[in-house]
Amino acid sequence: MTPYRTAVVGVPGSWSSEALADAFAARFGERHVVDLSKVALDTEDGRVHTDQLDLTTLDAIFIKKAGPHYGPDLLDRLELLRVAEAKGVLVMSSPERVLRLLDRAACTISLAAAGLPLPPTRITESLELAVDAAVEFGEAVLKPLYSTKARGMEVVSGSRAEIRSRIVAFQEAGNSVLYVQKKIDLPDRDLGVVFLGDSYLGTYARVGHESSWNTTIAAGGRYEAHDPTDATVAVSRRARDLFGLEFTSVDVVETTRGPILFEVSAFGGFRGLHDGLGIDAPARVAAHVEERIRSAKVGVGR
Repeated sequence: MTPYRTAVVGVPGSWSSEALADAFAARFGERHVVDLSKVALDTEDGRVHTDQLDLTTLDAIFIKKAGPHYGPDLLDRLELLRVAEAKGVLVMSSPERVLRLLDRAACTISLAAAGLPLPPTRITESLELAVDAAVEFGEAVLKPLYSTKARGMEVVSGSRAEIRSRIVAFQEAGNSVLYVQKKIDLPDRDLGVVFLGDSYLGTYARVGHESSWNTTIAAGGRYEAHDPTDATVAVSRRARDLFGLEFTSVDVVETTRGPILFEVSAFGGFRGLHDGLGIDAPARVAAHVEERIRSAKVGVGR
């Protein structure tokens, strides 16, 4: 057991946050799950703290989740961790890197600018341009800018009038920026290609239930091990390297035309590795954090 002081930023009570905190406790002897909604910044003394813990006194903080649901408020929560990082705390992944992935549009634009393969996608505030795109695609998925696990997503098709009506309702529900993506016919599954640091950990499949258009577990899907093509791992690595996260999964589908990317996860998932591949992700992450702390301290001592 090492003397390093660490904490997990996560959602108290969630399986992944608690499992990672257990792994940290076993390796470092101290257990903290920090809910960012309970954190305060004090600019007078430079502290970022909860009632019981000053985050600026830690050796490392690992961000597992910034909140139970994606939303613009997570951007402000993560900004608080930049203060701890500026004071020398090793924050993983760096808040500035995570911030680039919370907004679906920002992620897609980064992937597209790098020339990576994506489904045909339109991002616009113009209702008519969004309708044009959905009509052109034939069958399209409307995606909120802040969501995971297909929450809030809708499949639209039909006549122009029907599509327009659906998109108007979607926009009026709070989606002022419209993200319209051509629906890709999945070969019964899409994939999570997982990286820890620079290392490839493995690939799990989310196998969809026949009753749902998406493969999420909430919609009846299940996790399985998957042996990806070399091209899938290579393109996923390129996507991962754009953002440089310490732990992430890249969502991708293998098609007859090669791999197509959907997005890079801001936080990555433990459950797919556990259920699909039998990999103890929390233990792997804890060991990685210890190695990163040691490397950082050696660098400081030179």
